[in-house]
Amino acid sequence: MVINNFEEYDDPTLYDKENETYLPELPFLLKWASTTQGTIIDLACGTGRLTIPLAKNGCRMIGVDIHNGMLKEAQKKSATLHLPIEWLQQDCTKLHVPTTSHFIYSVGNSFQHFLTNESQDVFLSSVNKHLEIGGTFIFGTRFPSVEELLQPSTEEYWRTYTDRDTLHTVDLYTISHYDALSQIQHYTTIRKYKNSDGQIVDEKSTKISLRYVFPKEMERMLLNNGFEIVDVFQDWKETAATNESYELIYVCKKIST
Repeated sequence: MVINNFEEYDDPTLYDKENETYLPELPFLLKWASTTQGTIIDLACGTGRLTIPLAKNGCRMIGVDIHNGMLKEAQKKSATLHLPIEWLQQDCTKLHVPTTSHFIYSVGNSFQHFLTNESQDVFLSSVNKHLEIGGTFIFGTRFPSVEELLQPSTEEYWRTYTDRDTLHTVDLYTISHYDALSQIQHYTTIRKYKNSDGQIVDEKSTKISLRYVFPKEMERMLLNNGFEIVDVFQDWKETAATNESYELIYVCKKIST
């Protein structure tokens, strides 16, 4: 079964309203960037949420994403800021970036968009080909805890934000269903827009499917694709991973082709 997994990203403006100012990864990535020479590659870069701040800090950046609309928004923002970022529309499982790098990263839990064993392997193989021996690959993925996987398949409140254009309050709800055989969680995100009187004036929903990978499974997969795990953290503050983790941050080194 082929899943169209782009619905969540078809409105780049909405994506930025909900995510642009959320930058927990930035200090961590800047620390690694400070020890890196040459070009840094941001895979599944979206609208440049991290690519642009790193470029503003003097890093030479390439941003890669498969979604044309997200990249166009990224290009518009970087042009306004006069940042010389190279944006490439490519499938990250079939990279043909015109350089290799000592530092490649993929954030926003983008690894979960690769829904099959084959797509995970070809993605990691593609990263490996563009990374120098001894180079660093950093990515995050949600931890498949019982609480995370066995969410009720009913509408649950997630969070609230204020739309910066309309000033409407937006309440976000999720509905999820976990398919244990495929290790894929199917999410529906519902946005309820409220006016100043608290009345719902609009409602939108999007769907996304995310693959979960267990830690020992990830260890074998990375090793088979030429990577050594240097560290695993539960957040971007470098807190050690535990059974209560919500996310796993992998710091990997390329050891073979």
